Amino acid sequence: MNILLLVFTFVFSAVAIRAYINTFYNSQFSRYPEPVANTLRRAIYYTNYKPDPELALRYYKKAMEQCAEVGLDPFSDEVLGIRIQVAFWLEKINSHKAAIDVLESVLGDCRKWVDVMEQSVKDGKVNDQGRYVGEAQQQVAATKPASDGKAKEEEEDEAAPAEPIETLWHKRERLLLKAISTGVKLGELYADEHVLNPDQSHAHLVWAVESSLKEFRRRRTEGPKPGEEKWLSPEELGGSMESLGRDYERRSQFQLAIPLFFQALRLCESPCHRAVIMNNLAAAFAQQPLYAAGTMEPSEGLKELFNDSMPKTRKEFLEAGLNWAQNAYVHAKDVKGDDRTPECDEACAVALCNWGDVAAMLGKTELARKKYNQCIEMSKQMEFPDGVKQAQEGLSKLTAASLTKA
Repeated sequence: MNILLLVFTFVFSAVAIRAYINTFYNSQFSRYPEPVANTLRRAIYYTNYKPDPELALRYYKKAMEQCAEVGLDPFSDEVLGIRIQVAFWLEKINSHKAAIDVLESVLGDCRKWVDVMEQSVKDGKVNDQGRYVGEAQQQVAATKPASDGKAKEEEEDEAAPAEPIETLWHKRERLLLKAISTGVKLGELYADEHVLNPDQSHAHLVWAVESSLKEFRRRRTEGPKPGEEKWLSPEELGGSMESLGRDYERRSQFQLAIPLFFQALRLCESPCHRAVIMNNLAAAFAQQPLYAAGTMEPSEGLKELFNDSMPKTRKEFLEAGLNWAQNAYVHAKDVKGDDRTPECDEACAVALCNWGDVAAMLGKTELARKKYNQCIEMSKQMEFPDGVKQAQEGLSKLTAASLTKA
């Protein structure tokens, strides 16, 4: 008998994608040269207001060509933002393969730049200020005062403070973050029902989490470099771990999913989403079969997240699942005020269903029946059909089991 989990998605990459989209729409294109901005306005018009995929794609391509013509850095947020917007749009119109191709190209370009920069550091080509050796002198020469009659005009033009030149370490940080968020998004896309490529999904999610942890270790050991700022937020790191945990769950590798859900729970700052992760833990514990030690090991980059404090018997796994379902219900129910979102209400219903599933697996038939009925009643009140369906299926299995015993 398998426990049924109602899955909620909380995608780390959505944080990064949403940031790009907000910039893309809300800045009113002020960060783009006017020719590029005008072309992007047309692309957005044919994306949102008068949908025409052929024209939208034509204007997105033209905007990218104009970016190259005016000399915009292909690794700037502005240019990468256009590419990510295109991928977002392609996914929206159900062109998942094309969206994946665009994001794979973004990921590949960002990773290649980071690799080249890191090799330059090893080769001694980057100085203590985070610049390529010799670059500083070139910049000084390029900014010497003009000696012709236009010097005064140029001096007035330069009265406004110039934006500081990005250090190589800051650019590396920015592109590594982009690569990690894109990797998680690709992991989610490859797992989508329209694509269903579990191996690629898993590979991207593992790389994203391993790279995040590797960077944390580097900063802890070496300290911050010139221009580096804060690394991933708790929400971003926890979201990536949750995505990988769900991937392990889809692969029925529950003992690998559980530690990742614990880490995601520790880092989660949303009260309602904490209840969702607790439900994930309840389901993972309940579905965990006994297995021989060492048959499934995490990759080297993830081993620091794992420990040996797992339950030892099937009954202990089920009791842990029951406890986490109870915790999810109590936690989701107790959230009040502005912190309470619809996610809390649905988490309550899911917790009741999970509670019923695990109770049934423990042989507590009456408790299971009670929780299923509570789930159905609550789900109907909030118009949550998935909750009704799952609980009704649970009741049907209880009835079938009773008839078999009779």
